Amino acid sequence: MRAITYSRFGGPDVLEITDLPTPKVGPDTVLVRVRASSVNPVDWKIRQGHLAEVLDTVFPVVPGWDVAGVVEQVGLDTPEFRVGDEVFGYVRKDLVGGEVAGGTFADLVSAPVRTLAHKPAAWSFEEAAAVPLAGLTAYQTIRRAGVTSGHTVLVHAAAGGVGSFAVQIARSLGARVIGTASESNHDYLRGLGAEPTTYGDGLADRVRELVPDGVDVVLDYVGGDALDSVPGVLRDGGTVASITDARARDEFGGEYVWVRPDSADLAALARLGDAGELEPEIAEVFDLADASAAHERSQSGHVRGKIVVQVSTEA
Repeated sequence: MRAITYSRFGGPDVLEITDLPTPKVGPDTVLVRVRASSVNPVDWKIRQGHLAEVLDTVFPVVPGWDVAGVVEQVGLDTPEFRVGDEVFGYVRKDLVGGEVAGGTFADLVSAPVRTLAHKPAAWSFEEAAAVPLAGLTAYQTIRRAGVTSGHTVLVHAAAGGVGSFAVQIARSLGARVIGTASESNHDYLRGLGAEPTTYGDGLADRVRELVPDGVDVVLDYVGGDALDSVPGVLRDGGTVASITDARARDEFGGEYVWVRPDSADLAALARLGDAGELEPEIAEVFDLADASAAHERSQSGHVRGKIVVQVSTEA
C-alpha cells in the first residue's frame, strides 16, 4: 500500500511516499480503507521530535491520526462495525511508528474500535476527516469545564481548527460564546454564533464591556499569554480549561486537557453533524503525494479551519 513515511526527525522534506505491507488486523481492530486524513499541529511537532519524551517513537513513522474511510476488514471481536461501514476516527495509539502503529497518511490503517465511530451522512469524507482530533479536543475540554446552558464562554483562537468546533459545540449546549480572533475572521465567528473580539492588549477590558461580571468559562486553544488575562475576565468561581498551558490547572484550579480517543464522544460529534449543529471548515485539500506541502501549510500558522489530505476518491 502507499503511505507517507519519515525515518528521521526533521522538516517537511523528511516526508516521502513509500510502499508498505498491509497492516495486520488485531482482534479488536478493523482495517479502514482511508479516503481522507487531516493535518494537526501535533503531527509536525512529532515529526520535528518535540514530543519524543512523551511519545515512544519507532521509525519509520506514518504520520496522521485523523481518518475517514470505509471498513475493509474486521477483527475477531468487533461487533461495532461491519465491512462497508463508513467511519471516522482519531486513531492515536500508544506507540508512534513501527509495524503495529501506522498512521493515517496511508491507503489502509488498522484502527482499534475505541478510536472510531460511524461517519455522519451529513459530512463528506473530507469533512469527516477534519473533525476527529480537533473536534474531540473541543468536546472534551467543554465537558471537563462543565459548560452548560446559560454559561458565557470565552474561546481563545476561536477561528482555528479546535476553536471553531468549540464555538459550535458550546452554542449547541445553549451557551453564549465570545471568541478571540483577528478582525479578518470576525464575520466568520459571527456566522458560527459567537461574539468576536480581538486578542492582545486590552482584552480584559473588551470582554468586561460585553460581560461586566466576567465569563463563566475560559477555553484556551492558543497558549502563549492567553491565560494572562484570566484574572481580568473570569468571574469568581469560574472555570479555565487549556490544551497548551498547565497553569490552567496548577495556578487557576481548572483543567489541563490532552485529548483522548473515545468512540462515544465521536458518536456525539456525529450526531451534532447530522443535526446541522457542527460544520467543519476546510482551509485546503492536498493529495497524499503532497503531504509535505500540507505540513508546511499547517506550520505557516493562522489557518482558519483544517487542512485535509485526500488519500483516495473511492473505496
